[in-house]
Amino acid sequence: MKYFAIINSIYFFMVFSFSITILGQTAVDTKPQYLYNPNYTLEVDKYKTYMMKQADIVMIGNSLTHGINWNELLGRTSISEQGIPSDISEGLLNRLEYVYKLNPKICFVMIGVNDIFSWISIDVVFANYKSIIEKLKAKNIIPVIQSVLYAGKTQQSAENRNIEIMKLNELLMQYAKENKIEFINLNRKMSTSNFLKQELTYDGIHLTSEGFQIWGREVDKVLRKFSL
Repeated sequence: MKYFAIINSIYFFMVFSFSITILGQTAVDTKPQYLYNPNYTLEVDKYKTYMMKQADIVMIGNSLTHGINWNELLGRTSISEQGIPSDISEGLLNRLEYVYKLNPKICFVMIGVNDIFSWISIDVVFANYKSIIEKLKAKNIIPVIQSVLYAGKTQQSAENRNIEIMKLNELLMQYAKENKIEFINLNRKMSTSNFLKQELTYDGIHLTSEGFQIWGREVDKVLRKFSL
């Protein structure tokens, strides 16, 4: 009897330990993907310390948006740049409070390339994008959708991923048209044969100063359209 009691105790301990391990793994696995990006918490913590109380314009996105001083580029003083390197659409959706608190008049959105290169379904990205736009509109902020830029030929898997980028942009363009939302088709100016032009990028993804000049001119056109 004592032998069986010992065996039962060992069995219970093994099952209990296994259950804890599984629960622990489940807890880790359910962590949102965007929080695995170390830049996310780092940048959001900065937003909490910034002294700017109001900005007319917010540029929100990933490392592409983060790559330039927008006030300097456009010769303005009321732009908040909220790009986070490596961010995905779910991450952007979950940090809109930092846009709201500035009570901007307009918000330019570009997100999606990191999703697509992480093999996240364009259906998921598109759903997140629609939520972002609707939440901005609910706060009386003018949303502007900017096309997801194609990758350059030097970027690994560019041809394959650019097909998905094209599909996403088509969905975004149609959504913008149906809902009377401003859409900036940057690829029309910055790509050739569905690849980002080589002279506009230094690594197949991120832009040179020439690339930002083109982007800045397109943003300025929209601002002038809305008398901002």
